[in-house]
Amino acid sequence: MTGARLWAALALIVPGSAWADAACAPGRLDVRWEGGRENFVVEVADDNAERAQGLMFRETMPLSEGMLFVYDSPRRPSFWMKNTLIPLDMVFADVTGTVTRVHANAIPGDLSPIDGGEGVMFVLEINGGLAARLGIAPGAVLRHPAIPAQTAAWPCEG
Repeated sequence: MTGARLWAALALIVPGSAWADAACAPGRLDVRWEGGRENFVVEVADDNAERAQGLMFRETMPLSEGMLFVYDSPRRPSFWMKNTLIPLDMVFADVTGTVTRVHANAIPGDLSPIDGGEGVMFVLEINGGLAARLGIAPGAVLRHPAIPAQTAAWPCEG
């Protein structure tokens, strides 16, 4: 396999690797933590209708993708998995983009409330089990244009 073909193959199986050097953009979210860094292609849910729909009715989601929920102000969000067909990890973050809690492997169709905790401004939903596999845990930081530069722990540059 040539170097270019190997790179293309790795980009398809390693979450976010194709985005490794791209700048901050609305359709991309970066996560970093001690010993690691990852990028995801994200859909942004930043109004009530988009947040209510979330990832419902989707049968699959590539490992390199997710959904970023953005709120107007910090709050204590609660999620459930009604009409959600795939297991999800929910990564809750505060106004600085710092991860405060990770709920792993939310069960498809489960109506039990999933508490995000106080002061949450952003929630990243990714495939179930992926946060633990990568090492995303409380203390990790998110970078995305929706995180205000004046409060961001890891601001977008330029």
